[in-house]
Amino acid sequence: MAPPPPADLPLGQRLTRLAQTLQFAWFTGHATLIICIIRYSFSYLRMNYYGALAQFCYRLTFISAGATYGIVVYKTFRARQKTGAKQPGPLGYLSDENIQYLLMAVVWLFMPQYPLAMLPYGIYSVFHVATYTRANLIPTFIPPKKLAPVDGASPGAKAQYAQHPLSDAIGAFVKKYYDQSMSIVSGLEILLWVRLLLSAVFFQRRSWILLAVYTAFLRARFAQSTHVQTSFAQLEARVDNLIGAQGTPPAARQVWDTVKGGARQFHAVTDVNKYVNGAAAPKKTS
Repeated sequence: MAPPPPADLPLGQRLTRLAQTLQFAWFTGHATLIICIIRYSFSYLRMNYYGALAQFCYRLTFISAGATYGIVVYKTFRARQKTGAKQPGPLGYLSDENIQYLLMAVVWLFMPQYPLAMLPYGIYSVFHVATYTRANLIPTFIPPKKLAPVDGASPGAKAQYAQHPLSDAIGAFVKKYYDQSMSIVSGLEILLWVRLLLSAVFFQRRSWILLAVYTAFLRARFAQSTHVQTSFAQLEARVDNLIGAQGTPPAARQVWDTVKGGARQFHAVTDVNKYVNGAAAPKKTS
């Protein structure tokens, strides 16, 4: 993340420099996304989620998501160009989680409403906004104060600065809740797949197409995210405990064994790494 503008500039110039960066547009997109989700939730609670304003907020949520992830993809592409690094092939691009979320944002934008799809993007945006506020907004409005050198310190030692207490509080919040929130995101993504499956069973509009696309997305997330893998493992363990209880009909156990066997077979067949030089995809913790 780029540093904030120099502290010796007037506040107006610091704000102007900050607003002219592509990173500020990225922050604005995430902030807009959060605001849209909050406003949509009010309409949802009033059962008015098909009202004009609710639909506008729903669509703007995914426009904002597409814009923010598009900025990240663009900056990554430009960074490779500047360093002369080789651009990845199609599979390499599709293995980038930012491109995955970008493509899904476009899909959600043009598909019927699934409010649950907004929540993973919203949780990510909360942490992105918090991190940007800590690293850029607060230092722009309230530059860090230079600390007096410690007795006996070398004259050429790097100057130390005291961060604003709010910055420290935000940093502590991110550090404390990030992993837990990523686990919630992975759980929501699995729950969303179940929601789409039910829609497909009842032949809701475009549900089968959406289920196929989202299954591919979730398969890619499983290959890369330890949080998604953990959530699936926890889900399997919970169902195993339920099915293993006394009094469970043998038919139910047989159905569950068939589901698990089919899932493992699907995982093996769709393992792209087996078909691409045997390389293993990097696993991510988000």
